[in-house]
Amino acid sequence: MTSARRADAIVIGAGIVGAACAAALARDGFQVTVLDRAFPSAGTTSVGMGHIVAMDDSPEQLALSAYAQRLWHDLAPELDPRSELDHCGTLWVAEDDAQFAAVRAKRDVYAAAGIASEILDARALADAEPNLRPGLAGALYVTGDMVVYPPGATLRLLDIARANGARVRSGEEAVEILPNGVRCVHETYHAEVVINAAGPLAARLTPGLPIVPRKGHLAITDRYLGFVRHQLVELGYLTSAHVMTNESVAFNVQPRATGQVLIGSSRELVEWEASLNRDILAQMLRRAEAFMPALGELSVIRTWTGFRPATPDKLPLIGPWDAVPGLWIASGHEGLGITTSLSTARLLVDQIVGRAPAIDPTPYWPARVHSASAA
Repeated sequence: MTSARRADAIVIGAGIVGAACAAALARDGFQVTVLDRAFPSAGTTSVGMGHIVAMDDSPEQLALSAYAQRLWHDLAPELDPRSELDHCGTLWVAEDDAQFAAVRAKRDVYAAAGIASEILDARALADAEPNLRPGLAGALYVTGDMVVYPPGATLRLLDIARANGARVRSGEEAVEILPNGVRCVHETYHAEVVINAAGPLAARLTPGLPIVPRKGHLAITDRYLGFVRHQLVELGYLTSAHVMTNESVAFNVQPRATGQVLIGSSRELVEWEASLNRDILAQMLRRAEAFMPALGELSVIRTWTGFRPATPDKLPLIGPWDAVPGLWIASGHEGLGITTSLSTARLLVDQIVGRAPAIDPTPYWPARVHSASAA
């Protein structure tokens, strides 16, 4: 039920982060208008993997993603079949004894954060995922992780926002953020609160944001029901994903509700060059086959690229942008935008209305951009 009206709010971007912000604002009594240059989930959301995963590459990232995991569990009863929510959990796969030792350390970090996990030895891992190659040392099974279909979840979040009075304007491209307003191609909107949730395009609207596009490749197979049962990630994934090198690949495979297998992942810093890099794609597929040799026998029916909004310190920008009155930022999530969309929205709205957030918001404040520049 909508509470008493607070104020007007504009959300720029109808991807999953923008949709989550719109739903949270509308539920808190704001009169929300969502603006998107194309249509809901047309950008980064439509081309990403759908993992809801607790990540421990830094204490700050773990806090935000663990909070998000809890919020997704709370939201699950409100999702519909379009979201394809799968409580499959994640297996962090260790290739050798050295990595298996790291599994134990990872379990302890998760336990301290209240995240349930269990260690699987080589035999238990083979039982859990028979299509993995023999000889792997084991895995950490994070039971609370999930997989979701991002466009479907985005549409559901926008439905929740609309049910609480929000309006969604497709084909309305923002060209300038004003003090307490947004100038679009066809119209100018005014609001007490403006949220820039434009993903990799956010820096075009807010100069000074250290957000750059980081390209990734994905591939999806035909339908092979039961081929993979959990989200599978190599333990070395964080090294690949969260170090800003020009090119990297890592093993990351997801089951889809359709029976298809989604294969990732790669990362490149190539500005806005969107074409397929066949060398990187081949490396990515070879890496996946090194863990799951039978993948080479499956039919890959589509490959594509997309751009993630990356920041130099690997943390998103969530909070006020003091240079422009009324402006708040919700971008820079790179590969964790699907996971942390709900925690981003809750953290942002709590700050806007003056509530104490569930976790410390300061590590994600955009003000650190200016602090870093001054330093």
